[in-house]
Amino acid sequence: DGVYKSTDGGKTWKNMGLKDTRHIGDIQIHPHNPDVVYVAALGHAWGQNEERGVYRSTDGGESWEKVLYKSNKAGSHDISMDPNNPRIIYAAIWEGQRYPHAASSGGEDSGLWKTTDGGNTWTDITRNPGLPKGLIGKIGVAVSPAQSGRVWALVESEDGALFRSDDHGETWQRLAEDMDLRTRAWYYLHIYADPSDADTVWVLNMPCKKSIDGGKTFMDIPTPHGDNQDLWIDPQDSNRMIEGNDGGAAVSFNGGLSWSSNLNQPTAQFYHVTTDNQLPYNVYGSQQDNWAMRLPSIDFEGAISWKNYTEPGGGESGYIAIKPSEPYTVFGGGTGTGLGHGRLRAWNPRTGQARNVTVWPEVHGFGAGTIDHKYRFQWTFPIEVSPHDPDTLYVASNHVHKSTDEGASWDVISPDLTRNDPSKLGPSGGPITLDNSGAEIYCTIFAFHESPHEQGVFWVGTDDGLVHISRDGGANWKNITPPDLPEWAMINIIEPSPHDPATAYVAATRYKLDDVAPYLYKTNDYGESWTKIVNGIPADEFTRTIREDPARRGLLYCGTEVGLHVSFDDGANWERMQSNLPVCPIWDLVVKDNDLVVATHGRAFWILDDITPLHQMQDGVATNSVHLFKPRDTPRYKFYQRDWGKPTEGVSYMMTGPVTVAYRTVKDQFGNEKKEMLNAGTNPPDGVIIHYYLNEKPEGDVKLDILKNDEVVKAFSSSEDDSPLKPQAGANRFIWNMRYQGPTEVKSDKPKDRRAAMMEAGLSPRAAPGTYQVQLTVNGNTQTQSFNVLKDPRIDVSESDLEAQFNLKSQIRDKVSEVNEAVNQLRSIRKQVEEWEERTKGNEEIANAAKPVKEKLEAIENQLVIVKGDTPRSSPSRLAEKLGALTSMIEESDAAPTRQSYEVFNELSARVSEQQGALRQVIDNELAEFNNKVNTTRVPAIVV
Repeated sequence: DGVYKSTDGGKTWKNMGLKDTRHIGDIQIHPHNPDVVYVAALGHAWGQNEERGVYRSTDGGESWEKVLYKSNKAGSHDISMDPNNPRIIYAAIWEGQRYPHAASSGGEDSGLWKTTDGGNTWTDITRNPGLPKGLIGKIGVAVSPAQSGRVWALVESEDGALFRSDDHGETWQRLAEDMDLRTRAWYYLHIYADPSDADTVWVLNMPCKKSIDGGKTFMDIPTPHGDNQDLWIDPQDSNRMIEGNDGGAAVSFNGGLSWSSNLNQPTAQFYHVTTDNQLPYNVYGSQQDNWAMRLPSIDFEGAISWKNYTEPGGGESGYIAIKPSEPYTVFGGGTGTGLGHGRLRAWNPRTGQARNVTVWPEVHGFGAGTIDHKYRFQWTFPIEVSPHDPDTLYVASNHVHKSTDEGASWDVISPDLTRNDPSKLGPSGGPITLDNSGAEIYCTIFAFHESPHEQGVFWVGTDDGLVHISRDGGANWKNITPPDLPEWAMINIIEPSPHDPATAYVAATRYKLDDVAPYLYKTNDYGESWTKIVNGIPADEFTRTIREDPARRGLLYCGTEVGLHVSFDDGANWERMQSNLPVCPIWDLVVKDNDLVVATHGRAFWILDDITPLHQMQDGVATNSVHLFKPRDTPRYKFYQRDWGKPTEGVSYMMTGPVTVAYRTVKDQFGNEKKEMLNAGTNPPDGVIIHYYLNEKPEGDVKLDILKNDEVVKAFSSSEDDSPLKPQAGANRFIWNMRYQGPTEVKSDKPKDRRAAMMEAGLSPRAAPGTYQVQLTVNGNTQTQSFNVLKDPRIDVSESDLEAQFNLKSQIRDKVSEVNEAVNQLRSIRKQVEEWEERTKGNEEIANAAKPVKEKLEAIENQLVIVKGDTPRSSPSRLAEKLGALTSMIEESDAAPTRQSYEVFNELSARVSEQQGALRQVIDNELAEFNNKVNTTRVPAIVV
């Protein structure tokens, strides 16, 4: 929606206008005056509009003037400024447009323009001597900073090639004609001049190409991914480069000899998302220009990284469907790598083998139309395993196909359900270059679902605007297209209601017809009538997907081109539900185990953990002063984290299996610290998620208690220092880590060593499976909800074994409390003795009485805890550390404690009792004698 500007290094951004340019190809900033900015605006890629061409601002974007305009069907996609004379600028004008069924590149309005006065006036240099004479398409242009007057132009035309001018564009020399430089010109055609070497030039296409002889010959430069799209070369050091490709971005510090990895950026472009029934569940999706992915929703070593990734068949586009029974075959589409013939693979997760089960495995190539295809498969053709029969698989072309043998054979169960318009089935591309990658295959079935309630009831939507239903297994079909849906809309998603067999929802879009309005529809009578349901969604925010929550009827989620919306009233009204979700296209979503899993097109997968509050939202909740939501039942998973770094303002690292991941320690909206993963996925919270709502920020103390059998096992208060309970007005979320109250702490003014703090945290017993309550008290108003802690479903362990573990850990905690209480007591005694000594300096009798007290207290303390040194690693382990280590070893797994664990505990307990007895003797003897001496001075005696 236009141009954005940041004045704080990208922390915040402001829209500076040019909203209707929609697609902007390039921005150039004057090297000496940052308020002078040029924008190359392509305009609407899917239609004609006036706001396109080259725009200039001389006041930092506060106002704009159109300084170069050709027509409403041609815009600017590339401009290059001469750094030696910024008043000289070259601009490429491109007449190109995309359609649902084709892409066009080239026309009479394409050309190359030049200004020598900063954009006040422009000269058309398209036909200057040496440049092609025929029809012109896309042009890439680059000025050499290293040689004044040298300009490069990569031109799409019948006799296109790379051209170079050494006289500021007056005349041109034809150079390399390598087709790798201009293959698929509408998609690539990017050229960059080296800032320090006039003979070095880079061209990005499917391969990355480099010339060091002035453009005569080119060599391939390997990059981490094909489909290379953008390049930045440091003006001061041409060895430093950042290269952008369809797989991500990569950095080079040696002029492209080597590059950093693409695999550290959450930029995946997913088309759809699905999940399996594993515990915890896995997330599946196919990502544009990369591969299909299977990732767990939880990693038990701290973060979801590349070690968790599996490629489950499929390719870069399309759906993934999973057979819910052995061998859990995964079916994945890959039209993007199959040139439009419906590539389909069946992947066996046990063996790793992927079998090609394409319905009609005939390749057609880049230059062919679809009118002669036996079946027309869209880039993201539907794939679905029947919800009623795991051995039945459906895919859709312009027909619906059915297989009962995992794709070894197929039957057609529908006629052509599209408009089948011959005028839209020809070759794509032109008028210069034909290009049929599969993305422009049209008149296809784009959405398909079998009813979850009735076997053989099929809902079908096409990319050319039709909706059909069959209620008899495909024998008969009925056109049920919403009557007020504009023609040729693409039916993105059909969602049969999980609650009612007659209800379904449709998300449609017409952005490929230059219409960005939202289109959502609902039927409650098998398509006999439809209601449009877009109230609350902005008029220029086109819709991609709609889903109904399986746990609450009428709770709908809608993904649009820029975000996520929710409706609590079956679509009558919508409101934005964005939170920290990036502003990006939401192509699909699914509700799984009360989580909302979102597939973005450009920012990877995102999961909203625990949406049960949405299920419980009722009228009046927002007007209540306090509302405590019922927590969901939560499995008691065990996480193993190897994170020894201290939180800093910079980047920290931790090991997750064999992979090192990076993170920053940040504070959430409640002021609690959390890890913000930089190159890995974030785990869900480790504990029970407790949601509550406050209509205003409370002035007094807020208390939150966890109870079992009406006894408090853990208490939190917002008035305590460093309390994790930080209530705010509005929605609040609190995580109980399933830990009971810890041991009595040793009183100390010194901050805890991180390792010691971790050890102390482990002393809190972990809740055994069972029923618990959460009690919230605000301003005297107390509300209570119950929930269950569940055992890890992956682990074969009895609840009695877990109870035994809990009981022993509780005994250890209590024993550590005894140790710490003894330490607190002896330190209090010693402090008072030392204070009395200080007040009676020179009194030898008092000093002699104090000495044995202090010596014996120190000896006892030295057996209980570490006395000297700041960390547990600087001295031999004492009883407190031994008990802490024992409880950690007991909790390493969900299992009953070993016999030797009890034996060690009993021995350590006996040694604790021995020191407790020694302390009692000091109090009864040496301290009593000291107090007798104190009494003679009439100073208050030592308080025990």
